[in-house]
Amino acid sequence: MLNLNDLHFFAQAVDSGGFAAAARRLGCPKSTVSKRVATLEATLGVQLLHRTSRRFTLTDVGRDVYDHARAVMIEAEAAQAVVHRRLAEPSGTVRITASVPIAQFQLADRLPILARQYPKLRIQLHVTDRFIDLVQEGFDLAIRSHFAALPDSDLVQRRMSEEPITLVAAPSYVARRGQPPAPEALSEHDGLMTNMAMKRWRLGDASGRIVEVAPQPLLYADESVSLMKAAEAGLGIVCLPEMISAQAVNEGRLVRVLPAWTAGSVMTTILTPHKRGQLPAVRAVIDFLMRTESASSVVMP
Repeated sequence: MLNLNDLHFFAQAVDSGGFAAAARRLGCPKSTVSKRVATLEATLGVQLLHRTSRRFTLTDVGRDVYDHARAVMIEAEAAQAVVHRRLAEPSGTVRITASVPIAQFQLADRLPILARQYPKLRIQLHVTDRFIDLVQEGFDLAIRSHFAALPDSDLVQRRMSEEPITLVAAPSYVARRGQPPAPEALSEHDGLMTNMAMKRWRLGDASGRIVEVAPQPLLYADESVSLMKAAEAGLGIVCLPEMISAQAVNEGRLVRVLPAWTAGSVMTTILTPHKRGQLPAVRAVIDFLMRTESASSVVMP
């Protein structure tokens, strides 16, 4: 029977990048960590680490054992949390990764509210548009926007929102150029495009009719705020997810163009590793984001 403490020491050594760092984290001698890992290797009858004088790396079987060791630690945390679930408010650190638009338009206003609601929580928000491997990089949840369904994976998925992609322009542009009476008229209008490969917009209405139109490209930018600011300056018409343009529309800085038509939709999904999502702190963050998203989608009379 494996000593679960040996798995704990092994996982801490890997997470810390060495025996010395793990010993500092655990508050014990370096030799204790080294002996525990050696005992685990002896019990399993395999080498888990390639050691040198300066560093170590996982063997193939060591990587598999590490994945299970991490799962055991998470299960232990979850078991402990069950006892306190109803007695203690959520606490600890929750690491979130999100893209730049999500951070700007869906999290920036909500995270301060979350922090005030759960003062014992510590939120670490990592903002990047690169793909993040949650398990390998140690994140508790990711919030991702996508245009098609995400592929099946070991991650738990919860749909946070689905927003239409609408056409908007500045009131000054519409006053100067007029509202296009139909999608086909967009060929006579200036378009603000996301990249030079984009030549057409694919628009649809409630009846299911699909039209492809080619505006006159005036500016290219692969960042949403830059496109929105260009639209607000009156340069042309832009397609943006409603979550990005909503405030500017409400404040009159932008107006809808062809409001019966959309350029598809963008979905936002919360993803969590299965075990991490069961921890109370992570569960509290997910429930908060889902709850505030539902509240923000209510249209006030």
